Amino acid sequence: MHVELTLLVLVLGALAITAVCRRFDVSAPLVLVVAGIAASFLPGIEGLEIEPDVVLLVVLTPLLYSAALESSYLGIRANRRPIGLLAVGLPAFTALAVGLVAWWLVPELSLAAALVLGAVVAPPDAVSALAVGRRLGLPRRVMTILGGESLINDATALTLFRVFVAAAAGTAVSVLDGLWMFLAAAVGGTVIGLAVGWLVHRVRMHLHDARVESALGLVVPFAVYLVAEEAHTSGVLAVVVTGLYLGHHAPEGGYASRLQEQAVWQASDTILESVVFALIGLQLTTVIAQAGDAGRLVLYGLAVTAATVLARVVWVFPATYLPRALFRGVRKADPRPPWQVPAVISWSGMRGVVTLAAAFAIPATVPGRDTIVFLAFFVTIATLLLHGLTLPAIIHRLGVRDTSGEAQVLAEAQAQYAAVQASIGRLDELMTDSGGGATAHTAEKLRRFAQMRANQVWEQLGRPESETGESPGAAYNRLRREMLTRERDTFVARRDAGEIDDEILRRVQRQLDLEEAMLARDDG
Repeated sequence: MHVELTLLVLVLGALAITAVCRRFDVSAPLVLVVAGIAASFLPGIEGLEIEPDVVLLVVLTPLLYSAALESSYLGIRANRRPIGLLAVGLPAFTALAVGLVAWWLVPELSLAAALVLGAVVAPPDAVSALAVGRRLGLPRRVMTILGGESLINDATALTLFRVFVAAAAGTAVSVLDGLWMFLAAAVGGTVIGLAVGWLVHRVRMHLHDARVESALGLVVPFAVYLVAEEAHTSGVLAVVVTGLYLGHHAPEGGYASRLQEQAVWQASDTILESVVFALIGLQLTTVIAQAGDAGRLVLYGLAVTAATVLARVVWVFPATYLPRALFRGVRKADPRPPWQVPAVISWSGMRGVVTLAAAFAIPATVPGRDTIVFLAFFVTIATLLLHGLTLPAIIHRLGVRDTSGEAQVLAEAQAQYAAVQASIGRLDELMTDSGGGATAHTAEKLRRFAQMRANQVWEQLGRPESETGESPGAAYNRLRREMLTRERDTFVARRDAGEIDDEILRRVQRQLDLEEAMLARDDG
């Protein structure tokens, strides 16, 4: 099978599985990995290997950038201590712990090569964990911490990976050299990310062209990654910082570019996430063929997986409670959470494509490379299956739920009320100054519409519709949606009859679609 046709089948098959999983509310990553393992035995698939540079640039970079755009800079800053401990401290601890276990167990691995393995399996992939968390309603702060960890831990692990690979390949690297490489990568990546983010934002503010702005947004993650890597800093961290900066300043731009960019990145994320997990499973036959004595390595794989899983548990609980026990300021500002919260976080450690990409990127000069690749693959599959199958049950069992729903709705309603009052105040100013170019009737319609938007949020704080019946806001949305459907059908009929052309239909349809999207948002 030609490579191009193989890739097409891979993408279409992964999307089909993802669609079925979404339809039946099943974990897509887990099913995709199993499907990939089964497909790896098909003829023509055996030689399909991960190209590390391609995966890091074409897959990981846009996924991280998109996640950073949607992340909360303020939320990450407010939780910088737990995120820092998970995203920086935990990968280093995991690399050391797993490296020592592998060095002790696997005869063909030197200490430096074992530490390479530790760095490879250090970063968890939070995509599937976050998907489970959203579906089961994990507390918003837990989601913020897991999301913040997933944005930064790849940079930490890949930097450690470079240091240990240099040592394992025979390059003289002292502890100070390693620390300098780590700091240079972190600081350099952050500075480059901020500089590119600032520059792109300034350019966008002067473009006033939604299509060009969106096109520029598609280029940004790849450009910043390549620039940072060329400067021998962390391209991954640079991408994350750029995404956080641009996401935080997105409200300053135009609405059209925001709508277009969101739609584009949602579609690309769906494709990339689907392909990534299928690709992981497809590596099975390749890895086994290269490993040799797979039976012996399976036992090592079980031990390394246990060390990887336990390292996260051993780190998370002290990282959660020790700062509060040692520092009064931390304890006062952030009371200790119930033990169920760190338990869920400690069990959200699935490994993913970064682990495999790093494993395949190990130079042939590193002793025991094939063994490291096999063990990294084993840990990836084992943690995806272990955590993927048990995490939902653990969340249910421990009862970790988001209980701030009503408080969030209240905060939204209060902000909506303040925004409506500000908008009505502006309307009054315009009508007083020059009549606003509109009649009093038009102004009154605008006031009623603004007030209705605010009332719809307040209605969510009342009793459920099953008790009180349909609210006025819900009735408005239902009836208006039916009206929009009839309007759209009428325009389509006029187009089919040759009375209007497709350009007119598309222009009007966009207006109707935007209003329907707003109604869907108001439905919550």
